[in-house]
Amino acid sequence: MIGTAIAGQRFSVASIENTPLIDYLVRHTAMQGRPGAGPALALSLVLVAIVCAFTGLCYAELASMIPIAGSAYTYTYATLGELVAWIIGWDLILEYAFSNMSVSVGFAAHIVDLMDWFNIHPPLQWISPAYLPTGLQDLAGNDLYRPGWHFGFNVPAFLIVMLLTVILVRGVRESAETNNIMVLIKIAAILVFVFAGASFIQPRYYHPFSPNGWSGVLTGGSIIFFTYIGFDSVSTAAEECRQPQRNVPIGIIGTLIVCTVLYIGVAVVLTGLVPWQSMMGDAAPVVNALKKLSISTGAHRLHWVRLFVLLGALMGMISSILVFQLGQARVWFAMSRDRLLPSAFSRIHPRFRTPALATWVAGFVVGIPAGLLDIGTVSNLSNIGTLFAFVLVSIGVLILRYREPERHRAFRAPFGPVIPVLSILFCVVLMTGLEVMTWLRFFGWLVIGLVIYALYSRKRSEFFAG
Repeated sequence: MIGTAIAGQRFSVASIENTPLIDYLVRHTAMQGRPGAGPALALSLVLVAIVCAFTGLCYAELASMIPIAGSAYTYTYATLGELVAWIIGWDLILEYAFSNMSVSVGFAAHIVDLMDWFNIHPPLQWISPAYLPTGLQDLAGNDLYRPGWHFGFNVPAFLIVMLLTVILVRGVRESAETNNIMVLIKIAAILVFVFAGASFIQPRYYHPFSPNGWSGVLTGGSIIFFTYIGFDSVSTAAEECRQPQRNVPIGIIGTLIVCTVLYIGVAVVLTGLVPWQSMMGDAAPVVNALKKLSISTGAHRLHWVRLFVLLGALMGMISSILVFQLGQARVWFAMSRDRLLPSAFSRIHPRFRTPALATWVAGFVVGIPAGLLDIGTVSNLSNIGTLFAFVLVSIGVLILRYREPERHRAFRAPFGPVIPVLSILFCVVLMTGLEVMTWLRFFGWLVIGLVIYALYSRKRSEFFAG
C-alpha cells in the first residue's frame, strides 16, 4: 500500500464518491481521486503511530479485564454485551477479509516481479486484477490497460489464498521460533533495501516535500494505516505481564517506534529513488523501483538486492495471509459457537480438528475478490473497518470505567479519560481521509450485519427471551 499512500489515486473524471470525506466536507468540491502524501509520507507514518499508541493502550486495558486470550470480539462479548460484540465481530470479518485481499494482490505483484527476474512473462490478463480503476502502465508509463474492467483474473492472488486455506484446514501450529525467524528475515530485507538504496537517492525527488499539503498527509496516513494492522496483538498480553502498568506501555510504544523507524526508512529511500508520481497504482513499488534503478544505472548489485527484497517480502506476506486467514476463520467459529452465525461454521473436522467449513468459506470469500479487484479498492474497507473497531474498543473502555469502576484491571490506560478520548478522535480523523465511496460501502456492510442480527442472530442467541 505504500505506493498508493505516496502517489494517491487519480480517476478520469471528478466525482464525490472518489473524494476523501474530509476534503469534500471542507471544500464541498468533487475531486478526481485522493491525493498522495508524496515524500511527506514520513509524517503520515508518525501520525498513524501516535493513533495506534492511543488505541493500543485502550485495547490493553480492555484485554486485561478478561482472563483469557482472544480477539476484540471475545473481549466485547464478555464486557459490553451481545449487540456490541456482533458489530465488532461483523466488522472484524470485513477487516480480516479485505486485509488479506490487499496482501494477496500485493503478493501476486511480487510473484510477477519474481518471474520477471527469471525472465518469465505469463499472459497479462492472468496476472492482473480484472478491475483497474486507474488502469495499468508499464515501467515506461505506457498504458497496458485503460481504467475500468477488463477480461482477466489475478491467478497468483487467488492461488496463494487457496493454498494457505488447504494448509489451515489440515491444521497448522504457530511456532514462536519460526515466527521470530520470519520477522528477522523481513527486517533484514527492509534494512538491505534502505542501505543499498541510500547511495542512489536523488535529492531533487524530495521537492516539493509535501505536494498535496496536509490533505495528502492525512490521506496517506489513512491508506498506510494498513501496514500497522496487527500491532494490537501486543496489548492482549496485558494479563500475563508481571508489571503490566509499566511493561504494557513499553511493549506497545516500543513496537510502534521500531516499526515506524523502519517504515520511515523505506519511505524516505523509496521517494528518493524514483519520482513519487510514478508509484500510482503500483502494488510492488519497492522492487519495481529497484528494477528501474538497476536498468538506468547498470548497477548489477541492485539486481541481487531486488531478489533478496522480493524473497523477504514474499515470506512476510505469506505469514500475514496465514495469520489473518486463521483469525478470520476463528471469528466465524466464535460467532457460530455463540449462536450468532449458523452452527455449521463451528463444526470441527473429525480428522484435522479444525473449523473446516469456516476456513473454506473464508478462503473463497478472500480468494475470488483478490483475483478481481485492485489493491487500492480492497485496502480501503480494511482500513475503515479496523479504525471503526478501534473506536468501539476506546468507547468501550470509557463505558466500562463508568459502569464497572471497581472491576479488576491488570492494566489501566494512564491520564484518566484522555487516552480513550484522543484514540476516538484520531481514529475518526483518519477515517475521514478515506473516500466517500468507502464510507458508503462500510455503512452498507454495517446495515447488512444489523439486519442479519435482528432477523436471525438475535433469535438464536442464548439470551433471547422469545
